Amino acid sequence: MSFVAGCDVGSLTTKAVIMSKRRITAASVIRSGPNPVQSAEVVMEKICAQAGIRLDEIACCIGTGYGRERIAFVTDTVSEIACHGRGAQWVIPSTKTVIDIGGQDCKVIKLDPKGNVIKFVTNDKCASGTGRFLDVMAKVMNIETDELGKLSVKSTAPIPFASVCTVWAQADVIKHINARRRPEDICAGINAAMANRVSMLANTMKIEDDICITGGGAKNDGVVAALSQILGRRIKRIKRVDPQLAGAIGAALMAGERI
Repeated sequence: MSFVAGCDVGSLTTKAVIMSKRRITAASVIRSGPNPVQSAEVVMEKICAQAGIRLDEIACCIGTGYGRERIAFVTDTVSEIACHGRGAQWVIPSTKTVIDIGGQDCKVIKLDPKGNVIKFVTNDKCASGTGRFLDVMAKVMNIETDELGKLSVKSTAPIPFASVCTVWAQADVIKHINARRRPEDICAGINAAMANRVSMLANTMKIEDDICITGGGAKNDGVVAALSQILGRRIKRIKRVDPQLAGAIGAALMAGERI
């Protein structure tokens, strides 16, 4: 049996997938450490152990993500834009637009029927609209990031935020906490502000259905619901695999094509 792999080293998380015959054999998502090389090695050790194989038994491994150029064991590297497009369409074949909410950037990608990138835009100059925004807001709220989505769905009166800027939004959160506003309503406001920023990026392109959302932001029900409402379009959620694995899956698929 021939094995291929994809390793996606991001700013907040590092992901890896082993595939055989275009099916996932093993996969893992870990928190990225300060050293991209070590993060890549740790996640690969985990999935090799899951698959019961050695690293040298992998016929081809493609690296992607911001730390891809520093991964010593990869056969080649590919842009995360291309990998996310390919991975998202593998999971949801009808996908024409991918919205990827990563740790340090947000990307909107238009695809052709074969999963190739036609056009893309990215927000990598500002924390708003990225996973970093949610992490900062959760820290101010003194909760875990994944609780932002869980709490927001309980809101009955979401609090509007005047600005999508991370600095000003952070000040607004502190103001609302001091005013003893309900945490659920503050979280709903945070997620709506996040969705508003992402929608601004999406609206710079003529997005097409079907829309698939990937990355850590895809796990936040509040952000996805708000974004769907703002765009006036249904957004398809990746359910059968972790949505953070889309880039690594795309990289593994490309590795399979190389051999």
